[in-house]
Order: sequence, then structure tokens, then C-alpha cells
Amino acid sequence: MNVNKPRCVLLGTGGTIASRIDPATGLAVPARSAEELLQATPRLAEIADIDVIEVSKLPSPHIGPPQWLQLHRLITEALDRPDVSGVIVSHGTALLEETAWFLDLTIQHEKPIVLIGAQRNASDPDFDGSFNLLHAVRVCVSEQARGKGVLVVLNQHINAAREVTKTHTFDVETFNSGEWGYLGNAAADRVIFHRTPLRRLHIPLKPGPLPVVEVVSMYAGACGLLVDACIGKVDGLVLQAVGAGHVNPSMYQAVLRAIESGLKVVVSTRIPKGGVRPCYGFEGSSQLLKNAGAVLASDLSAWKARIVLMLAIQSGLDNQQMQALFDL
Repeated sequence: MNVNKPRCVLLGTGGTIASRIDPATGLAVPARSAEELLQATPRLAEIADIDVIEVSKLPSPHIGPPQWLQLHRLITEALDRPDVSGVIVSHGTALLEETAWFLDLTIQHEKPIVLIGAQRNASDPDFDGSFNLLHAVRVCVSEQARGKGVLVVLNQHINAAREVTKTHTFDVETFNSGEWGYLGNAAADRVIFHRTPLRRLHIPLKPGPLPVVEVVSMYAGACGLLVDACIGKVDGLVLQAVGAGHVNPSMYQAVLRAIESGLKVVVSTRIPKGGVRPCYGFEGSSQLLKNAGAVLASDLSAWKARIVLMLAIQSGLDNQQMQALFDL
């Protein structure tokens, strides 16, 4: 072993990057270990020494708050080791951006945390998992990656956890950062950053389980039934509204009932760019929702706003403090 090489920790959680075709069904399932992924990428030995922790072999849709808390602990322990340069998490792509955002919100560390996945399983001759792991390790040991929060690296592109989203179900060019653009890229043997993410949030994680927060969507003719169903059952609600954060009168009345019951409500939008802002005065508009006690999610998607709300409720923040978080 070359003691001069940096050391990274690879946490395997499952997903397509850990999947192969099951001969009995012809369908892909998580079956490969993170160690197998490592062994399938021999060029890594030229870049860094890798310690492997096998966390799980879960498909991405099965990952949620219990797994986030486990990853938070394991990553924090790894980053606290003086011999470790950074941590890589291999993960399914379906919910990768949510795990990345939770970790970005709750772990404050200079060392890089890099999430990767794959769009093609290991039985595919064009398997992209090894390619993505190779570039993730290059990013993980780069001095430029320090202090930039949790990064998502696929198809050579580097994205910030706050901005990244999955945009295609099968294409390898699936993760991007919308109107903000990539942070940088890992091309050949060189890692290049073009910018630094400035809108960073940190919400310290408290002991115990995370609060339960649901997401309810607005659509033409929505009646508010799902909002009413949340009252008394959950700790918070994210409303995926339309336009700049608007709902129809039926949804508006349901939201008023939810707020009156003590439920914390955050308003996002299903529109991918532009975010939520108060700009109309009709019944159900973002301004009237805010006047009623809802918090506006700025440009965060509903699923990312949900994670902020979970942590904010856990921290005991009031509406004014929550709005300040979303406005940062």
C-alpha cells in the first residue's frame, strides 16, 4: 500500500449501481456488494486507498429517514478520522437527491461527501457505475472539492446537493442543476470547478426519529381531501402548488383548516424553475397562504422543502424562523 495516497471511505447502500439481472425473472435487483463495485474499477488503486462499508442492498425507493440517520452517523464517524480525505456513497438514483440534501443540511464538514449512482445495472455491457465511481474518487480527493458541501457526481458532472435533480428515468445524462448549472466536471484525469455553491443551509440534527411530513399536490379540480387527511396524523405538510405557489379555493380552505389545527405548512411549486413568491391576491394565492400562516419554500422542490421542514420542526423553529431558512 502506498502511504502517500489519500484514503476515502465508500458506503454502499444498493440501487442500480449494485444491481444485476436475476436469471429467474429477467429483472434487475440489488445484489452486488460495494466491494464488488470497487474490484470492478481497478484504476482506483492509482488514485486512492478505499475503505468499504456495506450499509445495505436496498433499491432507492426503499430508502428513507431511518437510512438517512444511519448514513449520517457512519459518514460523520468516517470524516472524523484524520486519515480519511472524504466519503463516497453509492446510492440508487431515484431518491439520491433527497439523501444528498439531507446529508448536506445536517453535516457541516470541510471534507467532501460525494454521492454516486448508475442508470444501467451491472449486467448491462454499458454499465456506468464503475465510470461514475472512478470520477467520484477523483472529486473526493480533490482539494477544490473541500468546503463545497455534499456533491452528486454522475456522467462526469459535479452538482450541488441543493440544486441537483434527476431529469430522465433512463438516460445517463440525468442529473443536472437546472438554471444554475453544474458546479464543475471531472474530465479525464482533471477535476475542474467553475463555481462554489453559496446558498448553504445547516440545521443541526437532534436525537430521535425525524418528524413525519407529507407532500400533497395541487392539480386542476383538487378538492382538499388529502390535506384534510393529514390533520392530526402528521407533523407537517408540504403543498406542491401551481404557478408561483397557488391553489384553488377548495385546497385553500383545507389548508386553512390544517394551519388552524396546528399543522406546519410549507408551500412549494411543481414548476421546476422560478420558485414561490407572493404576487397575487385571489383566494388560494401564495400571498394569502402566507398571510394565513404558511411558509413559502423559495426555489426548493417539494421533496427538498419537506426535508427542511422535518428538520425545522425537530429543532422547534417557529414560522418566522422557518421562513428565514427558506429565504437564505
